[in-house]
Amino acid sequence: MTATDLSGRHVLVIGLARSGKAAAETLVRRAERVVGFDRDESLDAGRLSELGVEIRLGREEETLLKGIDLVVKSPGVPGETPLVAGARDRGLPVWSEIELGARLLPNPVLGVTGTNGKTTTSELLGAMFRAGGRPVEVAGNVGRPLTSLVDTASADAWVVCELSSFQLEDVETLAPRTAVLLNLAPDHVDRHGTFEAYAQAKLRIFERQTTGDAAVVPRGFGPIPGAARRVEFAGDDELPAEPRIPGPHNRENAAAATVAARSAGLEDAAIAEALRTFEGVPHRIELVRELRGVRYVNDSKATNVAATLRALASFPGSRVHVILGGRGKNEPYEPLAAAFKPGDRAYVIGEAADRIAYALTAARVPVRPAGTLESALAAAVAAAEPADVVLLAPACASFDQFTDFEERGDTFRALVEELP
Repeated sequence: MTATDLSGRHVLVIGLARSGKAAAETLVRRAERVVGFDRDESLDAGRLSELGVEIRLGREEETLLKGIDLVVKSPGVPGETPLVAGARDRGLPVWSEIELGARLLPNPVLGVTGTNGKTTTSELLGAMFRAGGRPVEVAGNVGRPLTSLVDTASADAWVVCELSSFQLEDVETLAPRTAVLLNLAPDHVDRHGTFEAYAQAKLRIFERQTTGDAAVVPRGFGPIPGAARRVEFAGDDELPAEPRIPGPHNRENAAAATVAARSAGLEDAAIAEALRTFEGVPHRIELVRELRGVRYVNDSKATNVAATLRALASFPGSRVHVILGGRGKNEPYEPLAAAFKPGDRAYVIGEAADRIAYALTAARVPVRPAGTLESALAAAVAAAEPADVVLLAPACASFDQFTDFEERGDTFRALVEELP
């Protein structure tokens, strides 16, 4: 089934959060019947109902698949849920919201994936295109659903699309003109089951590229699928300008963005302008405030161990008070201990607090159980001295105490801004 075959079709959208809602809104203009399902019975789907989407909330029932020709799955919906598994058993096509958008959009796509740095690199690439006077849209996992661009993006715009492993699970035709893999480290093992399965999902970004496309990968990275021209990058590459955003990991992001931008035809002058002026994005090594010589930094997007290691490496000359914890992803926390310098301290919160504390105290890292973000910040404020850094870099998901990492970071920011 192609995008042009949607007329007369019956489509089921599973998951009605941000991307599912956008997919349903796009589909209702093209398909004969669109059914939207979400487990959350309290979800407000008034706008979708007004547009003509049939809303079903609550328990999953396979009867929802009756008469359905296509299933579109939101990234937060695991593939083993009854409705998705039932659809596959019936031989129904299952597309991700990204797959739907890729089929409907004629624009060239620059896809960005990796374990860490995706949002920063995607937004930096957007800044590079704008500095070069080129029309661009930034979408995907960064927050703006790809399908929201259908019928709104100008035909000559490039689409920079941040792609998570969840979004890449169910793509069939997505073939980015340029595809970027920033890095690969254990993450989302709780969803994918194994690191190998997670890595396989990430590498799908390259599968359907052809010889005229570019595949951007870290220097020395192993084999990748697809037939694209391979281009490598490293953090010590010579760049048109030094990036404004701090940290060695951000220099790697800048190097990857530079290679990708060049492959899309951007000149070095535009790339340099973006590197010099791009200030980063919220929740990623975001300086919230400096108070009495102490810097307060929000890296709520550090939702895995690898990201927190990068955050800790960003402050080599300062004593760091780092707030860790949340809902774990079945990762070991022992690697964190080696990143703590003498004098650094940890404050642990959330469901994973005990596991993190056990791993760090075994390595003689000072750890203080705090329970909540508010308590952890209060303890860190009391202990911090001028030239220190108080860093939120949890190494965990946020879903035990917050709706998402944005809410966690916003809460941290608000608490810091209220400090007298």
